[in-house]
Amino acid sequence: MTTGLLIGLMVPALAQGASVAPTATASLAGTGTTPAASAVFTMTNNASGNSVIAYTVGSTGALSAAGTFRTHGLGTGASLADQGALALTADYRWLLVVDGGSNQISVFHVNPASRYAPILSFSGRVSSGGVMPVSLAVHGAWVYVLNAGNATVAGNIAGFRLTAAGLVTLPGSHEPLSSSAPTGPAQVSFNPAGTVLVVAEKATSLLDSYTVDSHGIASAPWTTNSSGSTPYGFAFAPSGTLVVSEAGPGALSSYSVSGTGTISVISPTVLDNQSAPCWVVLAGGGRWAYTTNAHSDSISTYTLARNGTLVLQASVGATTGSAPTDMAVTTSTGRYVLVYDAGAGQIDEFAVGAGGTLTATTSVYGLPLTSEGLVAF
Repeated sequence: MTTGLLIGLMVPALAQGASVAPTATASLAGTGTTPAASAVFTMTNNASGNSVIAYTVGSTGALSAAGTFRTHGLGTGASLADQGALALTADYRWLLVVDGGSNQISVFHVNPASRYAPILSFSGRVSSGGVMPVSLAVHGAWVYVLNAGNATVAGNIAGFRLTAAGLVTLPGSHEPLSSSAPTGPAQVSFNPAGTVLVVAEKATSLLDSYTVDSHGIASAPWTTNSSGSTPYGFAFAPSGTLVVSEAGPGALSSYSVSGTGTISVISPTVLDNQSAPCWVVLAGGGRWAYTTNAHSDSISTYTLARNGTLVLQASVGATTGSAPTDMAVTTSTGRYVLVYDAGAGQIDEFAVGAGGTLTATTSVYGLPLTSEGLVAF
């Protein structure tokens, strides 16, 4: 899906509800306690002031509002055409958020379950090291942001270290994308080992790869042609297999990624027979892949074999609201797949059943239509 296609799905934002912004600065040292059992986060992406919207997930899957928290930065008021605008650390204690309208990254501490403390505490924000941050990747203490750039400023990736003082820029970590011209980058992510970063470029149909050394510094990029046009969202299986959506032909593809950053196709362009698959998540320990079809109001399901082979399981594994975009899986349990419907301002939840089947459970409504990103634990 091109940026223009997705922006065409959006309508002006609804008025934001009152926000309660935590003012205390949390320590980044960690508390040794466990956050709430399961939670879901998205952001308003409001151009006059970005905020995170939080929900807790009950034992039966019920979503309960848990507050709205200002990032103290600005959204863009329009689609970022990305995957990964929000990111959680592996221990679920820290939430990072892009502020695309102010070229910043905001950091929140995720608090333990309590009737008295808010689920999020604002910790701080830093410059993204570029223009128009759209996606975040986290591995251990290393954080990378993908800056899309604009017509006059080239896109790039920039690295940070998460410390007790917040996000600290990694000198020498800024690297270009495949071209100084606009590339339409959609996502950045680490491989499971944290040794390679991958970026998908929609406009060039390229996959960029960067090796990452023991100090968190990324190399210059290597580029690989995507199997099909308009690579968009992607996800790594625990095995290291890379699964990428292709919005052009309407498909997923899978790849192996070596420790040197070499990307090799395994299953090329496996069609889902739907329109504009863009976002990708994996569940079942990497056995099942899901993609939202933004122009078909559906989710397609695939099986992913141990050798990385993709097979379409269901062209329509579930139906959604209007214009499904961002996806998330409750990673602490793996029980639910969540989808944000950009055309309806709602989040749909689906229970993951035997064989990766999806069953609708609940939805929440009334989100701003500018909302962007979805992450869960």
